Amino acid sequence: MINQKIADLRLDYKLATLNEQDMAAGPVQQFERWWLEVVQSELEEPNAMTLATSTPDGRPSARIVLLKSFDEEGFLFFTNYDSRKGHELAANPRVTLLFFWKELQRQVRIEGTVSQAAGTISDEYFSSRPVGSQIGAIVSPQSQEIPGRSFLEDRVKELEGKTLKRPEHWGGYLVKPLQVEFWQGRSSRLHDRILYTQGADGSWKISRLAP
Repeated sequence: MINQKIADLRLDYKLATLNEQDMAAGPVQQFERWWLEVVQSELEEPNAMTLATSTPDGRPSARIVLLKSFDEEGFLFFTNYDSRKGHELAANPRVTLLFFWKELQRQVRIEGTVSQAAGTISDEYFSSRPVGSQIGAIVSPQSQEIPGRSFLEDRVKELEGKTLKRPEHWGGYLVKPLQVEFWQGRSSRLHDRILYTQGADGSWKISRLAP
């Protein structure tokens, strides 16, 4: 049964438009254009993105992670290699990233393949993190069942004041894009959707999708 109070929630999008002739030649350059606008808009946690993974038999899962860097090589985030997503990434390297910047009425959807980042990159980022975050990465057996909160708190106390190094079970992943869709909300749900698709020669085709 439809909950009418939920069904009646609507917002008509009218902030901007998106045209093929205005797009950058490649998706990373276009993402950088939008990213600069996001930063200038001072949105809260603009680097929060949904990471969707799946098991080899097709069972999907999704969660929010944080983008830490991007360039022509790909989009970089960090996590626990032994977590559920880590195991799924090892078994099936095809992923999707999704950004939703509601204040700008924009989405970016990135489909691609993932690989572990170089150890030097993970070491450098780990050493830049606050000590509390470093300890958290070390003590948490992410996605595994634990007996209670005290299990984590006791392990944190054991590490306080000690010299820390990046654990082998934690590090970066780099998502190399194969398709990138830029979505701009438009009135009456007739949204603008511009898709970049990479060809066999590495070039990018730009096309418009129906909303």
